[in-house]
Amino acid sequence: MRLLLISNSTMPGEPYLDYPKHEMKKFLGEKPVKALFIPYAAVTFSFDLYVEKVQERFAEIGHSVVGIHTFDDPVAAVHQAEAIVVGGGNTWQLVRMMHDNHLMNPIREKVVAGTPYIGWSAGSNVACPTLRTTNDMPIIDPKGFDTMNMVPFQINPHYLDANPDGHAGETREQRIQEFLEINPNCYVVGLREGTMLLREEQSLRLIGSRTARIFKKGKDPVELTDKDDFSFLLKFPVSPCPA
Repeated sequence: MRLLLISNSTMPGEPYLDYPKHEMKKFLGEKPVKALFIPYAAVTFSFDLYVEKVQERFAEIGHSVVGIHTFDDPVAAVHQAEAIVVGGGNTWQLVRMMHDNHLMNPIREKVVAGTPYIGWSAGSNVACPTLRTTNDMPIIDPKGFDTMNMVPFQINPHYLDANPDGHAGETREQRIQEFLEINPNCYVVGLREGTMLLREEQSLRLIGSRTARIFKKGKDPVELTDKDDFSFLLKFPVSPCPA
């Protein structure tokens, strides 16, 4: 199983998908790949526009994407895909459309069989057992919180250490601690912007210059770097994070 799970698409002052493009190129390889792109997380702009944005960056690295919404049979499109890419946006909308189109199991089976998977933000959330550590507003009933369980831990993308000045609500860490109180067997990875996780079979490592914050109930959070081995997060034989 090969996964590239990216915290965010864009860094301040940079073009869309610019900072992760070189890692995506290394991940997909030198031979041109036409990836199946799932744009369902888009809410305020069209799926066609989303495909255009992603295609512009993929073309720079010698690859291309085609939108799943252009196929009459989305499940068949998954079965035929050379690679699968799931973009960010609203996780609740993404999960709803993935359930509506019966895509969760076919994508998981395809990736387990060796098809490369790239996701950012919401696309990283859905690689986890559930969507329950997304930051997004629940704008639609997702028809179930289960997602693809391609890693046995949860990711919190765009992880922030503190609230903005003047905001008195819960910090991100407090919200994750609430999740862990209800789900004490889970690990949660606070994945900061500008970083990503690379899974190659049973190996997992961090890419990026910032640390990741690892949460587990009953333990102090720890900061790990790209020099550390994250593979311990893959050791659970079954998901410890049931929906």
